[in-house]
Amino acid sequence: MNKIHKALKAFGLILRHPYLLNHVLNDEEVMHRELAKQYPFPDGLPVVPLTDWLPDGQQTVSPYTYLSGGTWPTDLALLKTLAEHYHTEHYFEIGTWRGESVANVASIVPHCTTLNLSREEILQLTHSEEYADLHFFFSKNLPNVTQLLGNSETFDFTPYKKQFDLIFIDGDHHYEAVRRDTQSVLPLLKNEKSIIVWHDYAYDPEKIRWSVFKGILDGLPKELHPRLAHISNTLCAVLLPEPAIGCQPLVPYAKPNHYFDITIKAKKI
Repeated sequence: MNKIHKALKAFGLILRHPYLLNHVLNDEEVMHRELAKQYPFPDGLPVVPLTDWLPDGQQTVSPYTYLSGGTWPTDLALLKTLAEHYHTEHYFEIGTWRGESVANVASIVPHCTTLNLSREEILQLTHSEEYADLHFFFSKNLPNVTQLLGNSETFDFTPYKKQFDLIFIDGDHHYEAVRRDTQSVLPLLKNEKSIIVWHDYAYDPEKIRWSVFKGILDGLPKELHPRLAHISNTLCAVLLPEPAIGCQPLVPYAKPNHYFDITIKAKKI
């Protein structure tokens, strides 16, 4: 099939099924080209070594399940390290899932708040009782965790303005949702030194997820862009309290200059 025939077939499919146009507009390469025209980040954010942040070169992550849909251990280590380094007192996250991220942070932060879809909304989307029941598994009984229920698209964030030192965005990872969630949490930051962490900025530590990245950039005021960085060995982009130092451009398939020792210790629940 030549290009003209492919184009005509594609056009016909979009006419019959307009929702297919979203797949074109949200294509990662399309997002990459649009981002490169609009912002000075054609190769992604500058990268700060995770090892620059780890206290004494180490961090303990617990709980961690190695199950579907979870964050990487290095992502959780980053959250805990940022919370420790900046003496976080109030933490907020969008997207709770099993509660692993907030349970890790709650081990060192006195006040944690999370926002997630209600059980009814989850069932409407998935029709899975098992999936719905697993939400908040690790966080539901923690005394310093407040669980808010709602959709970040319609949730009223007004009562939570200027309350949080550290915010983790890990909800819907489509472009529009990332842009919207980014704009929504800005008024929640306690002050100009408060931090935002976005999960799934990258598919893996060396491959950027351009739709998420563009959502971040479009959702943030441009004057905050110099404070953005990608933390190496993680899937996370971070709005730091000040422009990062020691940054390097992302180099895919770079030769490792450090590695991590991992001790796995299983605990029964």
